[in-house]
Amino acid sequence: MKPYLRCAWLSLLAIAPLLVLLNLLLLGVRAADWQPEAAIAEAAQYKVEIIRDAYGGPYIYGQRDVDVAFGLSYAHAEDDFRTMQQMIPFYRGQLAREIGLEGAPVDFLVHWLGVRRHVDENYEHMLSPQIRAHLKAYADGLNYYAATHPMEADPRLFPITPQDLTVGFSLQHLLFYGFEGHITKLFADSPQIELAAAPDSASLTRHFGAAGLPVGSNAFAINQDKSTDGATRIMINSHQPLTGPVAWYEAHVKSNEGWDMHGGVFPGMPFIAKGFNPDIGYGVTVNKPDLVDIYKLTLNPDNNDEYMLDGKAHRFESRRHWLKIKLLGNFYLPVPRSLLTSAHGPALETSHGTYAVRYAGMGEIRQPAQWMAMNKARNLDEFKKAMAMQAIVSFNFIYADRSGDIHFLHNGRIPKRAAGWDWQKYLPGDRSDLIWDEQISFDEMPQIDNPASGYLLSTNQDPFKVTAPSDNLDPSDYPSTLGLQTRMTNRADRGLAMFAQAGRMSEADFIAVKWDKFYDPESRAMKYVRRIAEMNFTDGSLHAKGQKILAAWNGETARDNRQAALAVCLLSEEWKAEQADKPAPDIAPVYDTCLAELMDAFGRLDPPWEERNRLLRGTADLPLGGGPDVLRAIYGLPEDDGRLKAVAGDGLIVYTAWDKNGKQSGGMVHNFGAASTRPASPHYADQAPLYAAEQFRPIALSREALLKTRHTITRLPH
Repeated sequence: MKPYLRCAWLSLLAIAPLLVLLNLLLLGVRAADWQPEAAIAEAAQYKVEIIRDAYGGPYIYGQRDVDVAFGLSYAHAEDDFRTMQQMIPFYRGQLAREIGLEGAPVDFLVHWLGVRRHVDENYEHMLSPQIRAHLKAYADGLNYYAATHPMEADPRLFPITPQDLTVGFSLQHLLFYGFEGHITKLFADSPQIELAAAPDSASLTRHFGAAGLPVGSNAFAINQDKSTDGATRIMINSHQPLTGPVAWYEAHVKSNEGWDMHGGVFPGMPFIAKGFNPDIGYGVTVNKPDLVDIYKLTLNPDNNDEYMLDGKAHRFESRRHWLKIKLLGNFYLPVPRSLLTSAHGPALETSHGTYAVRYAGMGEIRQPAQWMAMNKARNLDEFKKAMAMQAIVSFNFIYADRSGDIHFLHNGRIPKRAAGWDWQKYLPGDRSDLIWDEQISFDEMPQIDNPASGYLLSTNQDPFKVTAPSDNLDPSDYPSTLGLQTRMTNRADRGLAMFAQAGRMSEADFIAVKWDKFYDPESRAMKYVRRIAEMNFTDGSLHAKGQKILAAWNGETARDNRQAALAVCLLSEEWKAEQADKPAPDIAPVYDTCLAELMDAFGRLDPPWEERNRLLRGTADLPLGGGPDVLRAIYGLPEDDGRLKAVAGDGLIVYTAWDKNGKQSGGMVHNFGAASTRPASPHYADQAPLYAAEQFRPIALSREALLKTRHTITRLPH
């Protein structure tokens, strides 16, 4: 994409002066669309109360769901309007107009897939009036904030519409299960994947897709049979970047129409994505089943505007779209691009052939309806009914409830594919029998209810290893065409071992799993580090000193551990390779680099881990335990002084439990605080000390309890 766009840029520079007047006219028209007075008038239909606790966390109350949705958007904007506003060009496929050439591939993807077209065509009949009203209320809340804070708002971007939000849901799901990785391979100079051969009945073998997951997530639960006090408990701990468009924001929402949730949302998300209501709780972890198929098309030799399918020529559907690439200030350069569609799905011409893509969730826009149904579920049957919608195309779910039920679901909108083919390869595009239209039903997906072990754990691993071996599902019961992963994370190995060895667990035992900082002795990471022990170095050399340090390492990343700095430096490279589904790199040059890094930064090889591993936020500079792929997950990037700044991993951590009598309790901690992009706010980093100290703060589970604590109240509209 980028080479093409750069060529287009250069070819059109000659006419750029002719576009200046057009740009001015278009900007004037777009700005005229924004009428702040209309947004303020629209807000009059809502009535919302936002009560913020001592940490600035918003508790949003209203008579109707739409009132609360309006308030959720406004409260989030109070704390992070910058990010919410930055998401709007992404929803519209206009990122390049804001940031320049680097945004063009994203814009191309949005328009090529036709996401906005699907939303516009299906919005009225695929989403209920209630869900459409909910989305509109959230959009109205953001528009109201923009109208009442004109110094912060870019008038070119407003008003935001409910359709914009719906596009965002579809796009984010694609990125979470790694759709862009499949497409990137098509732009290589040569094919990166072989063409699948017709099936040979003698060689039908089970195939699982590679994982290569991003950072990851944790969620685990125990029931009354596993706890010492008869309680049911769930820990919800998705790992995301600590800042930006997919960083967690905490909120509590409660209407008199049954919407009553506490947990985490992303900017632009009008529902709680992870958390709990009075009766149930659920956590979400990333999974990557095989959800994308690529077909190599055969063009008609007599007409390249056509492709062959079952021996007949079919004409591509072709659309022209103008990508708008920022030049200077508010001026942009239009670049034309043809968008092709075949019977398979979006099609693309490359230097090595023409391909079409078919993916899970094509044309699906009901994600908001499913999230709302999950938010309102009050028991396992209702939760399963919501999940059976299969509008959410990926993610694992761990569930627990007041009744003592626990549940695991390896969710995925997995295509129902023809047996025998290797669906990990490119498929021949001239056969209509390989163009799937159906998906595996909800009941056919891997899921476990109430295992005898009393525990479930999901950390982005093999879905057939989530509890005690005797309770796990048998992978042979599932077809190879599901493309399920076999990846085992260190977090999975370590967490499952802790649950298996623990017997009945107290609350302290359960919480200790979350803060565990060990690498499993048989993990890939530990095996990689142990390679240094097999090498020969000159006595007294720096390499020999490092070898002794590593030999003494117990696999822990506690703050005071003096071997972890060197060990984590090594295993980070192994972890990055594992993420990309590649072999571990040669350890010798990695070892050389790590020795030099530590000596340059600290003048020694064994500084306490807390000197290197830091939480940096405003004036906060705090020591951290944990590291890559341990249950206390911290992923850092090096600063100029050699310290690692935590940038991803443990974010918003949510804990809730119901005792044997059904009484609920809970705790939560955010990596920074509520005011995520407001440095002047007292809540910019006020939770950072708790986070660094691995402590939860209490949650008010009722309005009455909230009002007994230090709080502020805002009523909307003003």
